[in-house]
Amino acid sequence: MEPKFWHDKWKSNQIGFHEEVFHPLLCRYWDALGIDTAATVFVPLCGKSKDMVWLRDRGHKVVGVELSEIAAQAFFDENNLPVECDQLGAFKRYRGGGYILLCGDVFDLTAAVLGRFAAVYDRAALIALPPGSRRSYIRHLQTLCRSGTLGLLITLSYPPDALSPPPFAVPVEEVEEIYANWCELTLLGMGAARVKGVAGSESVFGLCVR
Repeated sequence: MEPKFWHDKWKSNQIGFHEEVFHPLLCRYWDALGIDTAATVFVPLCGKSKDMVWLRDRGHKVVGVELSEIAAQAFFDENNLPVECDQLGAFKRYRGGGYILLCGDVFDLTAAVLGRFAAVYDRAALIALPPGSRRSYIRHLQTLCRSGTLGLLITLSYPPDALSPPPFAVPVEEVEEIYANWCELTLLGMGAARVKGVAGSESVFGLCVR
């Protein structure tokens, strides 16, 4: 989607995609990955996700990338966290309490900015991207990860033409195809989900970068 689409969503507070609770699949499967609590977790297209609080509570530092400054400021405000703001390359950086939120385009983030990440949590990025953009995103994500990076990926499926995306349905077969050449991929589980009122399902994958 074009950046304006997401900026307009946040400006008008049309953020039905935001969840006020920790994602149950994150809570169920994260610890099984064996990620060191000293590892910084990268959360692409993070919004103001409560899941970042859950990860921080486990001991991780968290780095998120988000287009909207409204979302970044709201995350710190709603969690009563002190925050400092400055400019880091192409990004406005919000930081405090063990979190860094970079406001800008995820495709502008390079390993030269903050190094390569040892852990990734993607609940919102892949499903926010139309099919034509997903492979570019995956190629870019690969440049931000080191060998041995571990991660959790959550995707959605729902009947074709049942709703207007985003979020986009991403079939298990597509996930396996676009990750296979650089990650060990494990389907950890599946569960029922409601997507804009439509019955669908979620799939959760464990990732390990080769």
